[in-house]
Formats: sequence, structure tokens, C-alpha cells
Amino acid sequence: MADEVRHDYHLVNPSPWPLFGSLAVTVLAIGAVTFMKGLFGFEQGYPWIMVAGFAMVIWVMIGWWREVIKEGRAGDHTPVVEIGLKYGMVLFIASEVMFFGAWFWSFFEFTIFFDARVGDTFDYTNAIYAEGLERFAQWPPTGVKTFDPFHLPLMNTLILLLSGTTVTAAHHALQHDKLDNAKLMLFLTVILGLVFTSLQAIEYAEAQFTYDGTLYGSAFFMATGFHGAHVIIGTIFLAVCLMRIYAGNMTSKKHLGFEFAAWYWHFVDVVWLFLFAFVYVLPHLILGH
Repeated sequence: MADEVRHDYHLVNPSPWPLFGSLAVTVLAIGAVTFMKGLFGFEQGYPWIMVAGFAMVIWVMIGWWREVIKEGRAGDHTPVVEIGLKYGMVLFIASEVMFFGAWFWSFFEFTIFFDARVGDTFDYTNAIYAEGLERFAQWPPTGVKTFDPFHLPLMNTLILLLSGTTVTAAHHALQHDKLDNAKLMLFLTVILGLVFTSLQAIEYAEAQFTYDGTLYGSAFFMATGFHGAHVIIGTIFLAVCLMRIYAGNMTSKKHLGFEFAAWYWHFVDVVWLFLFAFVYVLPHLILGH
């Protein structure tokens, strides 16, 4: 009886996925640098290493998470293990909050405290720093034509708020074994996520500024682009949950993956509200359009 399990924890079998994941991320990082700046003799704009890195990361994600799903179906996710998984997801979302918090921190620090930084104690010998601060003297910079926040951005805001309602309704239905309602609400959530991404692409195509060489453009595309990436990831996350519900892999008692997807989606919703207020509405009001 040496193999008898006497605890509620799950000790995973040796897995190649951590090693493969590290290699995939390394290739992706090298490819991104090569694409943006050039590296190892490759000229800037060489995309294939980055594409290979993306493909490797996706392959690792599919393989690794498939193993986690198999563990859950085999009964390895005991209540104690589920608590650990929840802590892990909470910490992951907290790290995402820190990322966007750092962006907003720098954004407001430069814009609001510009006058304090150009006082007598300012180091004018730092030309690069001084130039960066001078560009923040007027925000948005002169000549920048901002988006009308009450057109596509407002539509996207309403879409995300509605999607937050539908994903909550899907979760509630799943908890009460109303699978048909859960499928319908989750399907609507996925569609709303796709619509949001489509409208974001249309908005980018209509932008009167670029990210290259303009401070406002860099800030705008950095914030909205990363948020858009999170929307795409969240949409895929929810779509996988929808397929698992159709396959009978989720019940009212066992649907931890869906809970994580819902948490992530609500995080994406909240971040967008801040972006809408301070990246779209505030600059528009400052310019008096």
C-alpha cells in the first residue's frame, strides 16, 4: 500500500510543458526584438522568428491546459487543490492589475505634475528627460485629432458592459444546471467580445495619428492595444469554456475553468472603463471638441 494517497493534494507527474514553455517564450522574445529592432544580422521587420514563437506559445498553452483539464476530470482537483488554483488565478489577475496600474501611474505622474518637475530643481542637463516632459506640457499635444469618445468608444463600452452581464447570467445558469441558458448567454458573450475587437480594428483604421514618433499615439496604442489583446485572450478563454459545456465537461459542481474565465472577463471590463474615461473622454474634453 505504499502508493496509497493519504492527503488531498495533487502531485503532478513529470511534465515537459514548463521547459517547452520557457523555450517558446524565449523564441517569442527574440523574434519580437528582431521584428522591431533587428537582431543576429536580421533586418528590422523580419517577422518569422516572432511568428514561430507565437505558434510555439499557443502549442504549449493548448497542450499544458489540456493536461490540467484531464487532471480535473480524473478527480485530482480536490477542494484543497481548487483553493490553490484560485489563489493562482487571483495572483495572475493581480499582476495584470499592476501592469495597467503602472501605465496609469506614469501617465498621470507626467501629466499632472509637469509644473512641479520643471521648477528650479529640475535637471535641465538631461536632454532626453526634458524633451519627454516638454511634450507633456500640453496633453493631448497640439495638432492631435482625438477620437470622438461618444461614437465607437462609447459603443464598445456598452458592448463590454453588456458582455459582463451575459457572462454573469451564464455563470448563474450553470450553477443551477440550466445548461441551455448557460450556453446561450456564454455564446452571446463570445459574440460581444468578437464585436468589440472588430470595432477596435475599425477605430484603429480611422485613427488620425500613429504610434511612431508621437507621444499621444504611443500612449494610446500601448494602452488600448494591450487591452485589446486581453479581450482577444478572454474571448478565446470563454469560447473554450463554451465548447467544454457542449462536450459535457462542466457541471454545476465542477466548472472552475469557467469561473476563472468570468473573473478575467470582469477584469477586462473594469480596465476598459478607466481607459474610456482617461484615454478617450478626458483628452476630448481638454481639447474642447
